[in-house]
Amino acid sequence: MIYAICGVCGLIVGAVAAWLIASKVVIARKNKEDEATIGTAQSRAKEIIDEATKAGEAKKREALVEVKEESIRAKKELDREIRQRNAEVQHYEQRVLKKEENLDRKLEAVEKKEAKIAAKELELERVMSEQEEARDRQIQELEKISSMTSEQAKEYLIKTVEDEVQHETAVLIKDLEQKAKDEADKKAKELVINAIQKTAADHVAEATISVVQLPSDEMKGRIIGREGRNIRTLETLTGIDLIIDDTPEAVVISGFDPIRREIARIALEKLIVDGRIHPTRIEEMVEKARKEVEQSIKEAGENAALEAGVHNIHPELIKLLGKMKFRTSYGQNALKHSVEVALLAGQLAGELGLDVRLAKRAGLLHDIGKSIDQEMEGTHVQIGVDLCRKYKESAIVINAVEAHHGDVEFQSLIACIVQAADAISAARPGARKETLETYTTRLKQLEDISGSFKGVEKSFAIQAGREVRVMVVPEQINDDNMVLLARDISKKIEAELEYPGQIKVNVIRESRVTDYAK
Repeated sequence: MIYAICGVCGLIVGAVAAWLIASKVVIARKNKEDEATIGTAQSRAKEIIDEATKAGEAKKREALVEVKEESIRAKKELDREIRQRNAEVQHYEQRVLKKEENLDRKLEAVEKKEAKIAAKELELERVMSEQEEARDRQIQELEKISSMTSEQAKEYLIKTVEDEVQHETAVLIKDLEQKAKDEADKKAKELVINAIQKTAADHVAEATISVVQLPSDEMKGRIIGREGRNIRTLETLTGIDLIIDDTPEAVVISGFDPIRREIARIALEKLIVDGRIHPTRIEEMVEKARKEVEQSIKEAGENAALEAGVHNIHPELIKLLGKMKFRTSYGQNALKHSVEVALLAGQLAGELGLDVRLAKRAGLLHDIGKSIDQEMEGTHVQIGVDLCRKYKESAIVINAVEAHHGDVEFQSLIACIVQAADAISAARPGARKETLETYTTRLKQLEDISGSFKGVEKSFAIQAGREVRVMVVPEQINDDNMVLLARDISKKIEAELEYPGQIKVNVIRESRVTDYAK
């Protein structure tokens, strides 16, 4: 067994030794092969390097050849350009030489002309001197012949020229005025007629008294009451006067305030229908009448705004508009007048291409101050402006209200239209009643203004002050001066008078010669 184990161990050791020996042999063989491969690679690398060196030198030689060729070509091109530039320079030099020669010739010609001009100037000076001497001799001869000095002759000529210029100026002014007047009249008539034709407003003038009809004269005693207590109660509550006279079956209510008068009228009519007339009943009826009048005022304002086509007005302004139903101006109802102005302003704005709604609004509110001008201090214009500002109306409407009587300057065409519509509504026939005192004063002022000009003999205001006829002295005013005189009179009337519509100035110059056959 031991021998067997020893044998196996010997076999194992022998196998390991054989494997070691074989490995060394393989390694030695592999080293030899690697050395051979390295030697081959080194020789190959040397060959490649030699070939690359030869190829580089060949490329270098080729590049040098190309550079030389390019240099030769560039030199040839540069030589060609130099020759071309030299040719151009020579050409320009020749042109410059030709121009210099032309300039020299022109300078010579100019010098010759200057010499001729200088000679002509000397000749001209000599001729002018001779003419001056001849003119002086002529003036002296003329002075001897005409027995006038030169200053007198100048004055005569100036006067003649002035007369001619004055005549031509008068003719020109007359022609231009006539042409402008024709065009303006035609256009204005078209606008105004179109506006008026589309507007129809009633002019109801409220009187300062109201008359209440009675069923019988016995009712007068009941209205008066015992010891006059009923009539005193009614007058105290309404602030008006009751006039009970011999007029059959009628009682007159008198008062300056139309609203109070209306309240008294309604209350009295209710009392007459009711039949029970005593202080307590009078108080009840007056209170009911006051509420009815307030409701009537509101409805009148709303109807006026609706008729004028104006919306979104403050409720307080509506009430103030309604109060104008009981306000008159020269007999013209203020509310109807405002509605008419609104409609006219809207029509005019439409013809001129402006804001129709804004024009109507400004026209309707232009006299809003008249609703309370009897209750407050100040003019109706200023009161109206304050009301419009208080209730947030636009700046254009406020300016139209403030400027419709010319108190301030116009800031928009709407304001001009409102002023024109106000004048149309107030001035057209039948709209207003003018007091006798105002009428006569205006006619007298017209005649005084016309007679204040030099050369006026007489002046007459006719046709209710719409025309003034001026008779001039023929020896002092000629035909040309008549045109200027008429213009001056018109301008002075416009500056000093206030009047509705327009005034025609008619200047008349008449010469008469009288003789008698004996």
